[in-house]
Amino acid sequence: MEPIDIATNRKAFRDYEILERLEAGVALVGSEVKSLRNAKASLDDSFARIDEEQIFLHNMYIAPYAQASYLNVEPKRVRKLLLHWGQINKLEAKITQKGLTLIPLKMYFNSRGIAKVELALAKGKKLYDRREDIKKREIDLQMRKMIKNRGK
Repeated sequence: MEPIDIATNRKAFRDYEILERLEAGVALVGSEVKSLRNAKASLDDSFARIDEEQIFLHNMYIAPYAQASYLNVEPKRVRKLLLHWGQINKLEAKITQKGLTLIPLKMYFNSRGIAKVELALAKGKKLYDRREDIKKREIDLQMRKMIKNRGK
C-alpha cells in the first residue's frame, strides 16, 4: 500500500528554496483524523516552530468533522510534531545558525495508515530569485516546443 496524500503546500516550492526534508508524526485528536481521511486539510501559510525542545505546527487548518458534534477541536490549533530529541536538536542548531525555516511540504497517511507530515528545512527566496525561476521555466518550455516541432 502506498502513501495517500492529504494536503500539499504548493506555495512552499514557490517561496522557499528547499534544503533538507524529513518526516514527522503529528499528535492528533480522533475527530481530526476522521476529517483528514476526507482530505479536509490545508497547509497554506503553515509553519513549524521549536519551543522548549519540542516542535509545533502552527496555522495548519483541519476542518471540523461534522459527526463529532461537541468533540471537535479548534481548526487552526497548534499541533505537536513527533520527532526524536536528537533530530530536534540538530534542526534547532541549523535554524539558529543559518536563519532557516521549518515549513510543512505535504501531509499524508503512510503505508500503515498513520498521519505524517513532510517537513522541509528551507531558505526564503528573494523576489529576483523567483523571477529567475520563472524565466528558466519559460525557456525550458520553449525548448521543448521547438524540439517537438522540429520534426514537422
